[in-house]
Amino acid sequence: MPPLSARSSRPSSSPSASGVGRRVFLSSLAGAAAAASLSGCAGAGAAEARSGADLSAPLADKVPRGTRLSIASYQGAQQLQLKLAGLAGLPFTVSDWVNIGAGPDVINAFRAKSLDVSNNAGIPPIQAHFQGFDAKIVAIDITRKPNYLFATKPGSDIRDVAGFKGRKLAFSQGQAQGVVLLRALKRAGLAYDDVKLVPLTSNQFLTALQAGQVDVAPLANSQAPAYLKQYGSKGARTIATDVVDLLNLLWAPASVLADRAKAAAVAAYIPRWAKGQVWAYEHPDTWNEEFYVKTQNLTLDQARSITALANKPLFPPSWDEAVKWEQETADLLAEGGFVKEFKVDSLFDRRFEAIAARAVPAEYRR
Repeated sequence: MPPLSARSSRPSSSPSASGVGRRVFLSSLAGAAAAASLSGCAGAGAAEARSGADLSAPLADKVPRGTRLSIASYQGAQQLQLKLAGLAGLPFTVSDWVNIGAGPDVINAFRAKSLDVSNNAGIPPIQAHFQGFDAKIVAIDITRKPNYLFATKPGSDIRDVAGFKGRKLAFSQGQAQGVVLLRALKRAGLAYDDVKLVPLTSNQFLTALQAGQVDVAPLANSQAPAYLKQYGSKGARTIATDVVDLLNLLWAPASVLADRAKAAAVAAYIPRWAKGQVWAYEHPDTWNEEFYVKTQNLTLDQARSITALANKPLFPPSWDEAVKWEQETADLLAEGGFVKEFKVDSLFDRRFEAIAARAVPAEYRR
């Protein structure tokens, strides 16, 4: 997840092969080379997707003794949150808290069977499907306020999204930042051909901005204070929009969910995940100090500016809105030639639908 209560970005440590081979990247030799890699990857993944994992069995009431899960915890945020909230007593063994967050990296870890469950936005499951990897969404948190804004390079004269026309924009197809950019362009009436999409992963955005390799990049709200502190005096600015990345979710490989013991462990983890987010939202001062200041080396004022923008966690008893939003996102990507059209219903394992909502007070159920 985004460091948790603030929904920040998931920087990646390696470039995503899934973001290439589309029409907007044909001018890039690197993109062409990666497209070949994606072709082979998708072929292997298709076999995984056809593995016939049976997800029809009801969830077990108890987690069998000896069950283990490896769980994503980017920058150590997840286990810290559970510890601070008094939720660390899990009825299964966490074999590893994996320091991983970016969608492309999570998909690779799923493939390698080194990760069982992860917290991401809505676009990585679409990307996994496009690559032929079978994974399912098991919990939903609805985001009502923007998690991202756009930052310009130092010295830029861009002041709104309409000013993106003809400019070089950092674009990560397999991450939340990518769909936020596409939705912002559509809302501004700009076609893909009106801009130059530069294929990067989110961990490359700041460097690209600093070097002037791109004119604009989407940044998480948590990244903006430090960037402006360093480059605001040099003419860099941020551009806020009302575009939201609606889904903050948990997902897992179908092979994990077909294992009755692991599926029960995932079901037991979901309430703690939901309660942990509620705790962080209700205790911003503690979270600011323990996470942002002590582990991220931010000042207390910077931490406060991040949590001031934090979304109230909302766990819907019904996933209908989430499915509709995910379909719109998949269709938007298909319109640009980034993925093939498909029905997103297959991405959701409805056996888990109401678990998160039942775990939190009524004011956090929407």
